[in-house]
Amino acid sequence: MGNLSAVSDDAYWRRPAEGAEAPPPAPAAPPSVPYTGAPRSTPPPPGWRPPVVENPAPPRRLPAQDVERIEREEQAATILTKGMGIFAGAVALVLLLILCGRVLF
Repeated sequence: MGNLSAVSDDAYWRRPAEGAEAPPPAPAAPPSVPYTGAPRSTPPPPGWRPPVVENPAPPRRLPAQDVERIEREEQAATILTKGMGIFAGAVALVLLLILCGRVLF
């Protein structure tokens, strides 16, 4: 099996002719060795620490909250939401009455 480029792809995989010499035996598999784990690493020298570059600034204080204003805005949002729900329900009720009135009359 010297020069593979002279042999076509199909001829390379064909069964040998009758009476041709037997192919050489496959090499013996190496004996399996059980896995003993990763090798141990060498520990760092005593007193070793990563270099400290910069300390972060302390957190700043947040502005005070106006609790009364927040409560007023939440109440206004609640009133608006409930009002829109009541309006949508009223429109749906009117449409339902019109639809039922047309079917019955």
